[in-house]
Amino acid sequence: MPELPEVETVRRVLEPHLLKRTIAGLRICNPQIIAAPSSDRIAAGVTGQKIAAFVRRGKFLRLLFDGGDFLTVHLRMTGSLIVQPQGAPAEKHTHLAFALDDGNELRYEDVRRLGKFWFAECGEKDPSGVEKLGVEPSDAALTAAYLCGKCRKSRKPVKSMLLDQSVVAGIGNIYSDEILFAAGIRPDRPCDTLSDGDFERLSAVIPERLAFFTEKNAVSFEEYISGRGKDYRNTPYLQVYGKGGGACPVCAATLQRIVLGGRSSVFCPHYQK
Repeated sequence: MPELPEVETVRRVLEPHLLKRTIAGLRICNPQIIAAPSSDRIAAGVTGQKIAAFVRRGKFLRLLFDGGDFLTVHLRMTGSLIVQPQGAPAEKHTHLAFALDDGNELRYEDVRRLGKFWFAECGEKDPSGVEKLGVEPSDAALTAAYLCGKCRKSRKPVKSMLLDQSVVAGIGNIYSDEILFAAGIRPDRPCDTLSDGDFERLSAVIPERLAFFTEKNAVSFEEYISGRGKDYRNTPYLQVYGKGGGACPVCAATLQRIVLGGRSSVFCPHYQK
């Protein structure tokens, strides 16, 4: 599933092609993608709206309109957003197409149809649940004291804490493994056993690792479109994720794979305490 670095890549690539554009209409090929409100209301709500900003919050993307209304999207596992000329052939799994006033379309493609869209008018509560998200990794509020206050009394594994979107927004299975490796902490270690030094390292490593992988994901608009919005560049830079049985890049010990909460986790039993 796309995590913060991938979703931020989408935002950075598409933003120049969306800002100040007016949505001339919306073609809905699959109403299943619309979470709230109804298909008719979302089509009427976005038509004629001028895009003032394209922002990210955690793993969510949001189009902010001039009048204060907004459209929120979660790509989930297989969703992607691309911009193409209105006359270009549409992929089989194109479910939404926003006609723009410059002759292009913002299209949503999703093989498994797991992604969702929410529309809200100015002053309405966001129905997507974005308001429940924790701090952004780049936010100055992400401190050792903040993490300690959220997790010090919990017996849950530290990896579960990182995956909890109400604590820190945007981290998923891939980057939680990378963050814990960089911090030298085992993913199955209970939060209530973490020291002040552990929380200090986590508060420093979380923004650093996510910023690093976001930069490694950088692609041009042409590269992004040719990869249908899914061709990311960070794989060669992953230290442990998906590499169980391989050698630790720090000490050469064999990386171990365990399952926590139904998710695979890879760590070094020697380097990560």
